[in-house]
Amino acid sequence: MKPLKKSTTATYNIGYHIIFCPKYRRRVLVDDVERRFKEIALEVAHENDWEIATMELMPDHVHIFIKAKPTDSPQNIVARIKGRSSHDLRKEFPELKTRLPTLWTRSYYCESIGSISAAAITKYIDEQKRR
Repeated sequence: MKPLKKSTTATYNIGYHIIFCPKYRRRVLVDDVERRFKEIALEVAHENDWEIATMELMPDHVHIFIKAKPTDSPQNIVARIKGRSSHDLRKEFPELKTRLPTLWTRSYYCESIGSISAAAITKYIDEQKRR
């Protein structure tokens, strides 16, 4: 079983697989832009007490597996990473401004990930009355 985290009011193990793309799915996440995006994402995670378990960039999309607190919504996580990275990358790489009106699309994919399967949770809940 994966190690659980604790706060003053909760014990948890929450992870999200998040995917998002540059506007028009442009292939801009390469070389120095890719390297710098990873640095920015790690900085944002550190500032918010999140753990990026793994991250991979393709030229036209980002995959992040991130562990977060129960008080952090996936929307907030995505907004913070996209917001900071868009601001910093467009400032550091002005050529991005000429190719894209905004760096990221407004959409994203998110799936919650835990160490217990949905089938195991369903079975556990269904068996509670029989105890």
